[in-house]
Amino acid sequence: MLIAEDLLLLLFDDKAGKPVDGVSNLEYSLAGAVLIELAMLGRIDVTTDADEGKAGRMVIRDSTPTGEATLDDALATMSKMEGKKPKDVIGPLARGGLSRQLLDGLVQRGILRREQGRVLGLFPTTRWPAEDSRHEQRTRAELNRVLVDGHQPNERTTALVALLAGMGVTKQVVGGRDPRLVERRATEIAEGNWAGDALRRAVEEITSAVMAALFVPTIVTGAT
Repeated sequence: MLIAEDLLLLLFDDKAGKPVDGVSNLEYSLAGAVLIELAMLGRIDVTTDADEGKAGRMVIRDSTPTGEATLDDALATMSKMEGKKPKDVIGPLARGGLSRQLLDGLVQRGILRREQGRVLGLFPTTRWPAEDSRHEQRTRAELNRVLVDGHQPNERTTALVALLAGMGVTKQVVGGRDPRLVERRATEIAEGNWAGDALRRAVEEITSAVMAALFVPTIVTGAT
């Protein structure tokens, strides 16, 4: 399961089949999740002063296909945008129908189902309610273990927490008696020493780009 798929499942209401309240510009966040996964796999990075050219630019370190169509499509798009800042890469990735691609993949694997209908009998609409929630339940249990019970996360969970914290939706996703403590814990994890300097820097840069993108006009997604 991709980090972007986990994020999508967490942010969609299982019964309503649409994003939960408070989620905006989902496409940008999914694009950020894809870039973070590519960084964790060592495929892409953000340059430093030690690299040629300017620091803080996206660069491909390894163009070998991952075997995951979503990641490989993003890697191909990235090949045309090397040298750009993360915030300038997020937009093109977000406009590529990423949510629809991920939703369709989850339907094909029996995790979601597609329900089509019409609003007021006129306007076509598509919903994506849960079909098999077992993986999502495990992901939520791990987030609760980390953010509520105080256990240490692995790299993958930390990346997911960083995205949720950056989007400002941690309390919508994770239960707990005190949402403020959950949010504080998420911020501490996102800012902590959870990975090597290079990976942590790349994730921070990409997450910051996602946060900046949340202030631009909302992209209409295929998930509505």
